[in-house]
Order: sequence, then structure tokens, then C-alpha cells
Amino acid sequence: MPAARSLKTFLSKQNSVIRIALTRVRGSSPRNEGTEMFVAPNALWGTIGGGQLEFMAINAARDMLRDGSLHREMDVPLGPEIGQCCGGRVELQLTRMRSSDKVAATDRAALREYALPHVYVMGAGHVGRALADLFQHLPVRCILVDTRAEEIDLCTADVETRLSAIPEAEIFGAPAGSAFVVLTHDHGLDFLLTTAALERQDAAYVGMIGSATKRIKLRNWAHKQCDGQSIEHLRCPIGASGSRDKRPSVIAAFVVAEVIAELTSETAATAPTGATKAPLTGQHHDRRGRSA
Repeated sequence: MPAARSLKTFLSKQNSVIRIALTRVRGSSPRNEGTEMFVAPNALWGTIGGGQLEFMAINAARDMLRDGSLHREMDVPLGPEIGQCCGGRVELQLTRMRSSDKVAATDRAALREYALPHVYVMGAGHVGRALADLFQHLPVRCILVDTRAEEIDLCTADVETRLSAIPEAEIFGAPAGSAFVVLTHDHGLDFLLTTAALERQDAAYVGMIGSATKRIKLRNWAHKQCDGQSIEHLRCPIGASGSRDKRPSVIAAFVVAEVIAELTSETAATAPTGATKAPLTGQHHDRRGRSA
């Protein structure tokens, strides 16, 4: 379930909630400034990093729920004093939420969700679906694209699916800073989609499933058919750095690691990610492949 919807559901079910927010971080800390979590008498949503810090904050929040307090601040050294070894120091604000605060928290979650990097999985075969299964749990907006309705229908992950007769249109319409993983059922289509992604010159990641031989064939094809286009920035084979295991789930695990490493790198974090939402192209479906 998307984070904003999950948070809205949580807040709607709880009468009394304390919002815990990291307002200042000095030195090393498990989470960054602005991180928030929500504490109800018998339920939690989110995390400020776990460990003793989170345990202390949850206890303080539940003390507030019991005694009716509205606001509290905490200044916590992340060292031997509390049994942690991060070495930093964090400041927390704990606030009892009003109805308007719950609406604002849901809106913030929706904005964060809107700004998530887009990952386009171009192909809903075995590896494509395995990728969707993993990406659904990560802070990305995963879009699974295929020309085949029967393959889209096999996807059970909570990701966006698009049945498109012209899948390259999805690439042309994607926001800057997107990641593209190309693994269709057809090598010719793989070449078309991969060169389309590389042509943009603003992708955070472009990867194509295949071998070193397939990479050479693409290089030669791109040189002849795409005005000498370079494939220097292409990752192919994908997911090949960690294992020779060919099972879809294993390949997907290594590919996801590659993609997330690129999306969260220092360069990606400071690069423009596009201010507008990607145009909707092709026929769109919900996660079960039904027309939306």
C-alpha cells in the first residue's frame, strides 16, 4: 500500500496520536532531519531509526498519551549513555496531533510519494515481475510496462502497471532522473527501448538484461541505426556483479541493489528530478492488470 494511503488509514483509526519528529541531527544518526513517526496507545507507524533512541521516544510518547501532555522536546546523545554507538546527537519534538495535524501529515506523505524517483521496468516476464515484487517495498514509484496483457495480469505486486502498444512512449514521457530496466521478450524491442532511454541523457540508471555478447550487438546496432549513439552509460549485463545464479528472484535482488545505489548516490541526490509529473501514455491498469 502506498505510504500516504497507509498513513491516512492508520491516523483515521486512532483517536489519540503523538507525532515524533527529528528536528535536528548533529553527527551520525540512523535517520535524517525531518523524519517522523506516529505513536498511538497500541500501534505505531513509521520509524526514526530503531534502537534505544526509538524505544525511548515511544515510551515518552505513550507517557504523553496517558497524562494528557500536548508537547515535549528531547535532546538525546547517541552514545554509551543510552547504549548506542552512532556518536551523534538528535533533537526530537513530540506533539499530540489534532485533526488538522493528521490531514497535514497525510498531505506531507503524499508530497513525498509524488516526488519519489520513477523506476520503469520494461517487461513483465519472470524477472520483471520479480523486480516489481521487490520495488514495491522501496521508496520508489515502480511502473511495470508490457505489450502483453497476459503477462501484466500475472503481476501481484502493489505497483503501477501499464499495458502499452508503444512502450517507448513511456520512456519519452518519464520524468528526468528516472531509472529504466529493460527486459522484454524480444531482443529487437530491448534495443529500441534501451537506446530510447540512453538518448534522453538524464536517466539515473539504464540497464538491459542480457550478456556481454548482447551488449556488443547493441553497441553495433546503435552505431549504425542511431547515428553513432554511445552505450557507455548502459548497465549490461544487469545484476551480474554479485552472483552467477540465474533464478529470476536472485537476478532481481542484484538489479534492485544496482538501481537503488544509483538513485541514492550523491550525484542523484543533487541532480534535478523534474518538476512536472510524467504524461500518462498508453493504456493504464491497476496492479492486477485491470483497466483504470
